[in-house]
Amino acid sequence: LIGSTPRQIWLQECLGLPRPAYYHTPLLCAPDGRRLSKRDADLDLGALRAAGVRPQALTGRLAFWLGLLEDEEEASPAELISSFSWDKVRRTDIPVAPAP
Repeated sequence: LIGSTPRQIWLQECLGLPRPAYYHTPLLCAPDGRRLSKRDADLDLGALRAAGVRPQALTGRLAFWLGLLEDEEEASPAELISSFSWDKVRRTDIPVAPAP
């Protein structure tokens, strides 16, 4: 959340903590290009569990939508780690202000 970053930096400085490196990830979009949102219950885990969606299926779907997998297939987070690269993550055209 870009809007809360200045408050986080202020708190870190007040507590004498080092400032971490920040990376802005793009919004997750459905295959039709629509941005996914909690408001529309796009990824309501309770509803997905009730519908019998396996966790590996959801992980694979999200990884596919992000560009981490070439096909929508079941995957566990552990399976994705070995081939993870930020270069694979789909980009959006949202401008990000540089860190102060």
